Amino acid sequence: MRTTLVATALVLALGGAATPAVAAPPAPHSTTAQPGLPALLAQLPNGNATAALVRVGGTQGTFTGSGGVHDLKTQNPADPRARFRVGSVTKVFTAAVVLQLAGEGRVDLDRSVRAYLPELIPASYQHVTVRQLLNHTSGIPSYDSGSGDTLDAWYAHRFDRHDPAAMVRQATSQKRLFEPGTQQKYDNIGYTVAGLLIEKVTHDSYAHQVQRRILKPLGLRDSYFPGADPTIHGPHNHGYQEFVKADGTKELRDVTIWGATEAFAAGDLISTTADLETFLRSLFRGEVVRGPLLKEMFTTPGPNVHLYGTDEPSAYSAGLETMELGGRQVWGKTGGRWGYNAVIAATPDLSRTLVYSVNSTDAKGKDMNPTALTIVATTFGPPTHH
Repeated sequence: MRTTLVATALVLALGGAATPAVAAPPAPHSTTAQPGLPALLAQLPNGNATAALVRVGGTQGTFTGSGGVHDLKTQNPADPRARFRVGSVTKVFTAAVVLQLAGEGRVDLDRSVRAYLPELIPASYQHVTVRQLLNHTSGIPSYDSGSGDTLDAWYAHRFDRHDPAAMVRQATSQKRLFEPGTQQKYDNIGYTVAGLLIEKVTHDSYAHQVQRRILKPLGLRDSYFPGADPTIHGPHNHGYQEFVKADGTKELRDVTIWGATEAFAAGDLISTTADLETFLRSLFRGEVVRGPLLKEMFTTPGPNVHLYGTDEPSAYSAGLETMELGGRQVWGKTGGRWGYNAVIAATPDLSRTLVYSVNSTDAKGKDMNPTALTIVATTFGPPTHH
């Protein structure tokens, strides 16, 4: 999310009225009230979200709350302990494992990725380094799944299985977008390669490495990798996507069951707000990635490296992204899978932390979900203009 786009969307989200999706929303569950958030959750479900789970922490006050419904059929209140798809928040876990391996001397961030995966990365991409995978400056183009380019086509292919190595071969068979290290373009492909790099170096699955190195040590018992299973196991609130029917009318379709194999190490994790809050605080405290390597997660390529196709400076680091909100720097990561949006975000000193899951009705839309935007603005303040 970029400052100018988020600023515009925040104005709309804070000033516009939401259209109710269903009548009589249940009362939100909350503890330690935070101004603005209980009222927001009480409005759910609305036209852009059916449920939301929110955790705010830090020295400036705490809040834990939920609002909306478990599902539209029963209208039962949303489960505050629910598991959900975190989408690209997975990238933070993947980056942390690569940086741990770097700390162990098993990976060199400045070494060519091809040196580790010579059978997979072609000579045309021999100058891409491991660091450039993590900070989205590799120049590798997106993977084309062949599943079409419309929502209905993606829905029809929701159970397709994708092989990460084949995804990388398809992407690297194309011409690079730019010289590695010269621009920044956010994409999943770098983290797909990073997941395969973890597997090559450790002779183990990337999912098991995250489990062994992060999930188990931190006690994140409600977080797991689904693999090829398209369902969410354990308590969870249903996710919905707005579809346009042939006659032009709209309908909300249950998209809770949807495969995530094309996301792999870039976006397939399932978790809870409690687990993500524990991870966020542990990461920022230096308990996950230790020593100087933690700086990689709080360092962008610099003002001379611009976002692809724009004149805006780079905003992504190894795993995280940054922007100014309420006059202060905030670091975190957003994520989106069909029916679910998630975020982890905090000030560097952890004086303010935010974790949410929003059951968005257009979770992979062009603009950030209005309910999610309002949660961010209420927690940190609006984007800072320069």
